[in-house]
Formats: sequence, structure tokens, C-alpha cells
Amino acid sequence: MLLASACASPAARPLAGAPTVAMLPPTTLPATPTVLRFTWTYKDETFEANGDGAVRVLGPERARLDFFLRNGMAGGYAILIGDTLTVPGIDLVKRMLPPVPLLWASLGRLAVPATRDTVARVDGDTLRADLGSLRGQDASAADGRAWRLAFAGRHLTRVDRVEDGKVIEWLTRTRGERGTAQVQYVHERGKRRLAIAVTDSSTVEGFDEAIWRRP
Repeated sequence: MLLASACASPAARPLAGAPTVAMLPPTTLPATPTVLRFTWTYKDETFEANGDGAVRVLGPERARLDFFLRNGMAGGYAILIGDTLTVPGIDLVKRMLPPVPLLWASLGRLAVPATRDTVARVDGDTLRADLGSLRGQDASAADGRAWRLAFAGRHLTRVDRVEDGKVIEWLTRTRGERGTAQVQYVHERGKRRLAIAVTDSSTVEGFDEAIWRRP
């Protein structure tokens, strides 16, 4: 069973591109209160679900995500403040959400834990960087946990969590035909997949403080 679990995670490939000392682009969330509406689908080995939802974002580090099941069925929500994620209510939301660093990455914010080493390479307008205990190499040969990042210009487009040279989970953030964000999260070992497509984005005057209260 352990062998099968290990084989389920692909090996991290050597970091592509030419070596660079470029700084990582800033990824600060805007201070303007913003509402993103989206559709979502989730699938694992035993369960499938889909529906729509909304995320309320307030920079620098607040977000509330509400999920509703298709056909008007009950949903759930999550409150993300800094590095603390609170998910009360039904287990579905806990089951499908990525961990905090990848959840922030879905909104374009880089929030991985501090690491000892950084290696960066550039290929055209794509900047890739590995963070971790890299032993003078990259995440493909790192000790323990490492993070692999990709930026297209100034936009964060992918974050991988790597353990002992294996890609355990990853998240991508791309632009659809209408310029709205599309997010895909995959946990390789858990065989879980969550896809989110933003359908609308709007700014508002503010949010009721009650939405940030944790039970």
C-alpha cells in the first residue's frame, strides 16, 4: 500500500529555464472589497459534486468563500484570515478545499511558509522558482517539503507542493476567454480535483463585519 501511494505522485522535474536572480513579483491583494462569483466542480474516488458560489476578498489577507450545491441544495463556507482557515458546517467544503498556501494562490496571492533557499529560472515571460531546503539544487532534489512557483509576467499562475522530490498537490490559475480566472486544484495522492471558473467580478463599498466571525 505504501508503494502504491508513493507511485501515485509524479516526480518533480528539474526546474526549467535560464538561471536568474530576479525578485519574485508582488502579489498583494487589493484593499478594495471585491466579490467574485464562480461555478465549481469537485471529484474524488468516491464522490462528485458541483454548484456555484462566491468569494468575498478584502486585502491584505481576508477572504470568505461560500459554496452552494447544484439544484438549491445546502452548501457551506470557509473563512480565511492570514494563515488561519476556518471551515464550519458540512464536511464537503473541508474535503475539497486545498491547504492555506494553495487557497491563497487561487486568488493570486503568494503565501507559502518561509524557507531557507530559493532557486529561480526564467523562460521568456515565465519566471519559475523553487523554495525549500534545496541543497544547492532545486525542488526535484530537495530535503522534505519544497514549493515550486510559476509567474507569467507579474501574475502567479501555479504553485506545487513537493515532498522529497514528489509532487503531492498543485494549483493552477489561468485566464479564460473572457479574461476571468479559472482555477484547478489537484491532490495527486488523494486523487482529488477541484475546478473553479470565475463568472463575474465586482467591487463593493464594504462588507458586514459579521461575515468574518468564526463560530
